[in-house]
Amino acid sequence: MTTRFKKNRKKRGHVSAGHGRVGKHRKHPGGRGNAGGMHHHRILFDKYHPGFFGKVDVKDKATKDTVPVIDVTQFGYFKVLGKGFLPREPTHRCQGQACVKDC
Repeated sequence: MTTRFKKNRKKRGHVSAGHGRVGKHRKHPGGRGNAGGMHHHRILFDKYHPGFFGKVDVKDKATKDTVPVIDVTQFGYFKVLGKGFLPREPTHRCQGQACVKDC
């Protein structure tokens, strides 16, 4: 933008250029960033960011008795690699009469 179109050109001749005589246009009068969220900026945070302050309850860690455990050593595997999700109920497939007898 060229200089002649800038807002400051309109402010010429007006003493404080819209920044007031008493308070003046100084560096960071309200603090930097989110400063004062619990104090002088409380209304802004409550209005636009409800729940910004405070803690949220932490869920109890899952215990082993609630987790489906699959023993893969009986299938000949001794190391399990990778990431994934276990089914809620432990399931496995086997072939032939042996599977029917075990179940």
